Amino acid sequence: MSEMPCCPPVTALPACVDRDWAKHAVAILEGDGRRSADTHLVNPVFRGLKGISIYLKDESTHPTGSLKHRLARSLFLYGICNGWIRKGTTLVEASSGSTAVSEAYFAHLLELPFIAVMPKTTSRQKIEAIERFGGRCHFVDLPGEVYAVAAKLADEAGGHYLDQFTFAERATDWRGNNNVAESIFDQMKAEAHPEPAWVVMSAGTGGTSATLGRYIRYRNFSTRLCVVDVEHSAFYDAWKSGDREATCPRASRIEGVGRPRVEPSFMPGVIDHMIKIPDAASIAAMHVLSDRLFRRVGGSTGTNFFGLCWIASCLMKAGEQGSLVSLICDSGDRYTSTYYNEEWLKANGLDIAPYREMIETFLDTGTFRSDLMAE
Repeated sequence: MSEMPCCPPVTALPACVDRDWAKHAVAILEGDGRRSADTHLVNPVFRGLKGISIYLKDESTHPTGSLKHRLARSLFLYGICNGWIRKGTTLVEASSGSTAVSEAYFAHLLELPFIAVMPKTTSRQKIEAIERFGGRCHFVDLPGEVYAVAAKLADEAGGHYLDQFTFAERATDWRGNNNVAESIFDQMKAEAHPEPAWVVMSAGTGGTSATLGRYIRYRNFSTRLCVVDVEHSAFYDAWKSGDREATCPRASRIEGVGRPRVEPSFMPGVIDHMIKIPDAASIAAMHVLSDRLFRRVGGSTGTNFFGLCWIASCLMKAGEQGSLVSLICDSGDRYTSTYYNEEWLKANGLDIAPYREMIETFLDTGTFRSDLMAE
């Protein structure tokens, strides 16, 4: 017969130092959420789009200037609540820029060291923003190297790899909790067509499209989701073929969207349709929309807007009406030396003039030249 275990001696219980820090950190993050969670829903009018209402969720007004502010806050909360982020934890991320800017901001708020691993081609404005928040940038030559290098640096520092490409789709509560999808549909309630016919979104981590697609299904909306991919990206091929092992050897030229591999957060099953467009079309759309809004937007916003124009043309051709929604992902101020620089465009072999004329004509007359589409 085995002996009964002895009861442990009565002693003082351990102090909850880590829990005290976690409570403090969560309170800081929730405060930021209350101050910045909602953003404007812009409703520009284009006279050529008869029966089509356009809405753009302006995520560039977040404190760190992009859609990635929401993701970064979610990743920090996810890491803290899982016990991965504690007082003094060194944080590391693989990023092409905007996510790292937002993460550097939150690391600064929580007084945590932060390292961003990114391609050498990342825009100087994003690098400077990360460094302004006290973050450190570690550069790699090839875009596919960021994952392993980030994991290695986190391991060497005894820190935490935030890993946006894996955790984007699960760190955000897709059922609501004021995510970007819930915010869009709440703001649309009093509009002429409150339930959008389509929501159009590009893919970087795939997390935002996953949130949108899941929320649409969860709320039983008839809205459909179109994801727009760019050149030098694996997402479209994976969606079309069903092969999640699809890869692309070159880096995307549209910062923030397009990936050399199919990221774990990319959820093709919640996507109703995908298109792939030329980079020149993304940048042309960025220029046109910037002129029409009287302020500059970024390249991924151009990708979104071109896709939205394509969907609008399909609806008009079918004689359908309704509302279309997309996102302004970030400000164009971060791309003055690239997408808004004629020399950079020329050096990269990007002729945006035909696409610019095509978009301008469509917005003013409703005529869309689909022969310029790559897919």
